[in-house]
Formats: sequence, C-alpha cells, structure tokens
Amino acid sequence: MSLPKDPFMLLSYVNTQLRDNFSSLTELAASSGEDEEQIKSTLEKAGFVYDISLNRFAAKQ
Repeated sequence: MSLPKDPFMLLSYVNTQLRDNFSSLTELAASSGEDEEQIKSTLEKAGFVYDISLNRFAAKQ
C-alpha cells in the first residue's frame, strides 16, 4: 500500500500506525517500503515534526 499524498491524511495515517503497530518511524518506513526522510520532509513542510520520545508527529513548537 502506498502512503496518502495529502499531508494531513498522511499525518493521520502515520500517527495511527505508529500508535497501533510500530515502535518507530524507521520500522514503519521499512515495513511499508517508503523513504523515512521523505515522510519527515512532507510532514515538516505541513508544520509537523517527528518526536522520537513520543513516537508520533506533532505540530512544530
């Protein structure tokens, strides 16, 4: 399955997957065959950053 292209749909999907199925963004990216840096870049452009301690993307402070 390819990831959603819309940044807000991507945010929702990724955070749900991180919460329910994966212990890290690295694990999620490897499992889905997606580029971890591309996910981070797409969401950063929309105003979100990955918080490794919470294992989720959150709004930039």
